[in-house]
Amino acid sequence: MAGHSKWANTKHRKARVDAQKGKIFTKLAREIIIAAREGGGDLDANFSLRLSVQKARDANMPGDNINRAILKGTGEQDDIPLEHFNYEGYGPGGVAILLEIMTDNRNRTAAEIRSLFTRRGGNMGDLGCVAWMFKRMGYITIDKQDNPPAEDELMLLALESGAEDFKDEDSNFVILTAPEGFEQVKEMLLKHNIPVAAAEVTMVPENTVPVNDPEEAKKLLDLLDALEDQDDVQNVYANYDIPDEIINSL
Repeated sequence: MAGHSKWANTKHRKARVDAQKGKIFTKLAREIIIAAREGGGDLDANFSLRLSVQKARDANMPGDNINRAILKGTGEQDDIPLEHFNYEGYGPGGVAILLEIMTDNRNRTAAEIRSLFTRRGGNMGDLGCVAWMFKRMGYITIDKQDNPPAEDELMLLALESGAEDFKDEDSNFVILTAPEGFEQVKEMLLKHNIPVAAAEVTMVPENTVPVNDPEEAKKLLDLLDALEDQDDVQNVYANYDIPDEIINSL
């Protein structure tokens, strides 16, 4: 899973742009609606809802918006007839791409996603063609510039609190957990006043594809940007590993 931190940092770059907040809030609300519909509106009893609400809070989504989304999911307010499923495909360089979709019109969404792949050097694949390359895991990054404890101490604390793996990746320490152990590990870090740069339950690639050609890297990132901008795409996951110097040049 080497290179995932670079991918994760790239994946989140748009979340920091204020102009994108309206679209981000819409996607977060949809995620909350689906989680509440599938598991109920009780945060204590619904792990997926708890994670979705925390993600919304981290993005500074207003509390009223969060509450309305929960009520829509539980049927206490008018609900949006959303379907939740995945699309899969390949980008330039043979990079695997997994998309989480929420839509009220499957046919429209399929046509738009297929067009984005085709026009930007990728191709949409059949169900299951790349999903096996990803594993759902808790993913926590700690920036070395935030002066965390020494590596050995941090690794011991993470593993004792239930983490499955610990990695030293460039400027970050990365902690991987099972989804059900994510909150426990994160809370233990915060309890010890260890600054967490990013934390989420996400789809982590089991292996990565190196993309060392700048032009190919640009085409790939353009495709991923276009997919992220599509209204019905909730999340974009890809297994590329682009060298830092190429990322910085783009």
